[in-house]
Amino acid sequence: MPLDQHHEKTYPSDPPRVYQAALTAIQSLEGRIVAADADNWRVEARFPKVILGKTLGERTQLACHIQAHGPGSAVVIDAYPLDALERKLLFGARKGVTATVVTWFVAHLEHNLARLQPKTGERNP
Repeated sequence: MPLDQHHEKTYPSDPPRVYQAALTAIQSLEGRIVAADADNWRVEARFPKVILGKTLGERTQLACHIQAHGPGSAVVIDAYPLDALERKLLFGARKGVTATVVTWFVAHLEHNLARLQPKTGERNP
């Protein structure tokens, strides 16, 4: 399993709504935002070794870029493990840690996106 993880997925929601869901997902997973560009819908975050009480073994850096894709959005996620000094870990990473963080991030993003969807009959801003 590669250390770096790449994940792409499309959603029917507009990019600002997906961006807000991503920020909420980072916060709910105890991540720390290290760079954010709301105008271009990009965010980078670092996650600790322990997330939601579960010890994963490594810190993780995750970059999320949201792009307009037809009437919806495309989300591109790139993630990799970090060493204790928060540098990219090139070898010796535990299997599946980065993939777990990406999976949890996507699950939280989708959950938050469902909560942010307008109710039936509501108009989009």
